[in-house]
Amino acid sequence: MNEIKAAGGQAAANTDDISSFAGAKNIVDQAIDTFGGLDVVVNNAGILRDRMLFSMSEEEWDSVIKVHLKGTFGTSRFAAEYWRNRSKDGKTNDARIINTSSVAGLYANPGQANYGAAKAGIATFTQIAAQELSRYGVTANAIAPGALTRLTEDLNLPDEMLAKFDPRWVAPIVTWLASPLSKDVTGHVIESNGMFLAIAESWQRGPTLNTPPAEAEDVDAAIRPLLAATRARTTMADIN
Repeated sequence: MNEIKAAGGQAAANTDDISSFAGAKNIVDQAIDTFGGLDVVVNNAGILRDRMLFSMSEEEWDSVIKVHLKGTFGTSRFAAEYWRNRSKDGKTNDARIINTSSVAGLYANPGQANYGAAKAGIATFTQIAAQELSRYGVTANAIAPGALTRLTEDLNLPDEMLAKFDPRWVAPIVTWLASPLSKDVTGHVIESNGMFLAIAESWQRGPTLNTPPAEAEDVDAAIRPLLAATRARTTMADIN
């Protein structure tokens, strides 16, 4: 916050619990009260509680889902209500929701069932929000960054890898999404890191049989050619 102010910008801190509905509302209300309106919401709060599926506790699952998925929903929900009310009052919006998904949510990473499920949920949530809010002058997109932050500072990676996953490769994408230049872009998940920039295309319909089997004993023969014709999945190994 001090860096923003030192650079001539305006900033205000908030310490509410992003995983609570009340906290999410307070954040949105504070932004509107402090700056006189709301144009861009960037949902970036996150925690890690990595564990293999058979070792993960209920608390480790719930806490990650609450911060990532519920937190993203909460601020987006109250921001959307604000923009919808402005639209109903005859005012024009040019607003943005920018969510943070992850390659772990797109391509699956063992040991991160909670985190991956939350981030996959955010990707689909973003597409739904884009469809629901377009009529109100609001776009919704997500980034799936390859970036090392305080969450990952204990990984002890080599300097070459640290450079590739520096957050500076992500910041320009968020800045562009928040700008007027992206007003025609909505419902996308954008991967970014120091190695590449890509648009995620997960969950496209693949090989299809237009005469589906009516009996269980016919499924294996019907589905095997479809499975054989699917394209190779992107995996976490492809990111590096």
